[in-house]
Amino acid sequence: MKRLPLLHAMLGCMAVALAACTSVGPDYALPKDSAFTHAQTRSVPLDGQGSDAVAPKQAALEGDWWKLYDDAQLNALVAQALRANTELRVAAARLQQAQAQYAQARAAGGLNTAIDASAARGRVSAESLLQPEQLPVYNFADGGISVSYQLDLFGRIRRGAEAAHANAQAVQAAQDLARISVAAAVAGAYTEICHGNHEIAVAQHSLQLQERSRDIVARLQAAGRGTPAEVARADAQVATLQAALPPLRARTRAAGYELAALLGLTPDQVPARATQCAEAPVLKQAIPVGDGAALLRRRPDVRRAERTLAAATAKVGVATAALYPDIRLGASLGASGLLDDFGKPVTQEWSIGPLISWSLPGAGAHARVAAAQAGAKVALAEFDHVVLEALRETQTALDRYAEDLRREAALRTARDRAKTAASDERRLYQAGRRPYLSSLDAERTLASAEAALASASAQVSQDQIHLFLALGGGWRRGTEVAASSASH
Repeated sequence: MKRLPLLHAMLGCMAVALAACTSVGPDYALPKDSAFTHAQTRSVPLDGQGSDAVAPKQAALEGDWWKLYDDAQLNALVAQALRANTELRVAAARLQQAQAQYAQARAAGGLNTAIDASAARGRVSAESLLQPEQLPVYNFADGGISVSYQLDLFGRIRRGAEAAHANAQAVQAAQDLARISVAAAVAGAYTEICHGNHEIAVAQHSLQLQERSRDIVARLQAAGRGTPAEVARADAQVATLQAALPPLRARTRAAGYELAALLGLTPDQVPARATQCAEAPVLKQAIPVGDGAALLRRRPDVRRAERTLAAATAKVGVATAALYPDIRLGASLGASGLLDDFGKPVTQEWSIGPLISWSLPGAGAHARVAAAQAGAKVALAEFDHVVLEALRETQTALDRYAEDLRREAALRTARDRAKTAASDERRLYQAGRRPYLSSLDAERTLASAEAALASASAQVSQDQIHLFLALGGGWRRGTEVAASSASH
């Protein structure tokens, strides 16, 4: 057994001598002709359409974008979702799986040691030894240790580890994407509840005004100063406003159920603090946007596509290395014989030498290389697609947000003027200078303006959340495309 250190030393020397072997297949780098590289070199601007609500020249917000609302309730809901959301649990488990696969790929090849030992009592066949008489029963023993080293001459193992590492990073990016998506969904559901409660209050106020108007028309008709047609028209207006309430209530409850699911709760466990919200959170500052180059480095979906491309490139090397022979160096030391003589020179045995395994590559092997190369082309095309879609999606979100803000401002002006008109009509009626129906019509106009403004404000809140999501807010700090690719 004293020869074991010598065997390890011999194999170690051989491993060092062959350490300079190359890895076949392409070495990964960000493609110079990719959409991502072009966007980095010319720094695609993001146009805020002249809106003061966005700050295109400022660096984009890093981290917890929802805290810009300065709403403790929203912060608590997002924190709870990030702890308990089922989709995030799935993403975390997939990341653990990918990291374990990477560890497995790294452990492939290299030195492997095996020990075996056995003892038995039996009889050897006499005829197998060309003996005419039956042999006696003996105690047998067999044992030994073997050491082997797989020479990764052409980089099949190294390329496999590269592919597994890039895949683990892609799964990490997918987890980041799930995280910001969950945060955006929580914010969206919460603001939907707040706006829904506000719109329900506005609709109920409009209904009350219309019911008062119908009562007046009915009294006038009873006094001979109105017609049945006017009463029927007033009844129809009341019914129309009543019909608007059920969809608003259903939409608000649905948002509550969505929020409960995001928090890992059942529909009957919607947080009461959320269902009682009557005023949606408002941003305290302009949204920092930055430029397109920083956006692409930051977005998790872009990072995932880039890491997928890196994995596909490494798989080309894996398929190419399969065209070459697989060489192992091995050595074994042991003893085999009668149990009484076990370990004596007469039972000792050892061996050392290479094992070459090579299946001469045929059409199938070359086809696997071609398939891997095509897979890399697919991954590059998908990477470019994700990059262009990220820029389009963000610019579209900026445009929609800017225009919806202008619409909200116009409706706010209309609401303010309707409020002034209703106030004036109310004073004239109280002074006896205008009929009550004129004042009531002005109140209905104000209620209609309030409803339109409430709907527009709800849309603006959703636009803000979509914009934050498009900007990639909520990613892990320090994990960018440039950083992930620089390590390879």
